[in-house]
Amino acid sequence: MDTNQKLPPGFSSPTELPDAQKQGEWQAQNRSWWQNNPMRYDWGDRIPAAEFSREFYEEIDCRFFFDSSRYMPPKERPFDEIIPFAKLPQMDVLEIGVGNGSHAQLIAPHCKSYTGIDLTEYAVQSTTKRFEAFGLKGTIRQMDAEKLDFPDASFDFIWTWGVIHHSANTGQILAEMNRVLRPGGKATVMVYYRSFLYYYIFTGLFRGILKGGFLKTSSLHELVQLHTDGAIARFYTKQEWSDLVASKGFVLEEIKIKGQKSEVFPLPPSRFKDWVMSLTPNALCRFITNTCKQGSFLITTLRKV
Repeated sequence: MDTNQKLPPGFSSPTELPDAQKQGEWQAQNRSWWQNNPMRYDWGDRIPAAEFSREFYEEIDCRFFFDSSRYMPPKERPFDEIIPFAKLPQMDVLEIGVGNGSHAQLIAPHCKSYTGIDLTEYAVQSTTKRFEAFGLKGTIRQMDAEKLDFPDASFDFIWTWGVIHHSANTGQILAEMNRVLRPGGKATVMVYYRSFLYYYIFTGLFRGILKGGFLKTSSLHELVQLHTDGAIARFYTKQEWSDLVASKGFVLEEIKIKGQKSEVFPLPPSRFKDWVMSLTPNALCRFITNTCKQGSFLITTLRKV
């Protein structure tokens, strides 16, 4: 992953929003970053299968769902703790940020109708080809979630995982989500969480002080950004996120903190780190990231008022 992306001008704090003059520039930089760094989970180990083949998508899913199973063990299928599979047959669903379509393939076969959007051409192309390869039904469109091209009250449920905190104006997306949801409609959203362990210890202490990161960057915020995906990556506290979603017309029904197993070990990617992680029980890591709320994933269920 390219971690040398220059920060957008004016993005100087963990939840900074752009002024009107900078918003277009920030979103252009955001789009460019993700077009050039799609979420293929192949940063350290390339995918051996041909791009856009069934085997290509199966390998992406294997890597992604193996990782997610360590912090959110499934009962029957991945993410069934937070995706309302039993209710999907009655729901028109919108996914914001399809990536390479792993969640799309989970959701589309079960819902009344599926629509997925993404800011980048690559993600739309890849997810469209996934649907073709596996015979899935749904609509995939390239679209900026800050300006949703759907009528009011079009959807019953919105799913977005690790996406909207990267956009130029996260608050504007929330307002658009509220607009296109039907009364009582819900959204499950994951954004990054400013936990003490990941944000301050892992990045500040380990990367900043012990590895000399503060000799190259002027602030903890900048250091975090240099080691995080995206041209922009906001990190919220629970109160900051609660205030933001309430201001956009949502009731926050549920909030969970989770995190990847790798977050527990402040070590650079290596075989040694993989070995240490393999010896550590997943349940112990979940206790730290989930129970003690030290993971970097802030997962919320929102309901339109």
